[in-house]
Amino acid sequence: MKRLVNLFLILLVLFSSLVGCSGVSNKAPGDSQEYSATFSIDCKTILDNMDMLATNKADIVPPNGMIMDSRTVVFYEGDSVFDILKRETSANKIHLEFALTPVHQSAYIEGIGNIYEFDCGNLSGWSYLVNGASVGYSSNEYIPQDGDVIAWRYSCDLGKDIINDKE
Repeated sequence: MKRLVNLFLILLVLFSSLVGCSGVSNKAPGDSQEYSATFSIDCKTILDNMDMLATNKADIVPPNGMIMDSRTVVFYEGDSVFDILKRETSANKIHLEFALTPVHQSAYIEGIGNIYEFDCGNLSGWSYLVNGASVGYSSNEYIPQDGDVIAWRYSCDLGKDIINDKE
């Protein structure tokens, strides 16, 4: 019986450590410094490329191309752009689908608002800009600064159509 109890305790400790390493944040808002950023999600480029859009997606695209209008959001010390995206889409009941790739330690955004990569051509997909510029890091690796402007944008041309475009 004592061996069974010891085995149970060992398994409990292992499980606890795995949960702690799984990327699940246990921090409460009061545990760290609070910051703010301007945040938006848009697919405006699709409006100029409706001829390339998958036919079953036409009714999903918002008339103004904005999935989430620009707004101030709160984030906490250590949060990544990906953490903010997950929190805001969840809080606003916006569909989000992503793939985590542990080998590359990256989060790949497959779809937001039921609009997915390749829905508007072979070069289309989701990207994010910080203060109007492409960052070059996976969204789970980039830690924003207080006051940053974070824009998730759908591109129909590998990002060429969103980088110099006005927000």
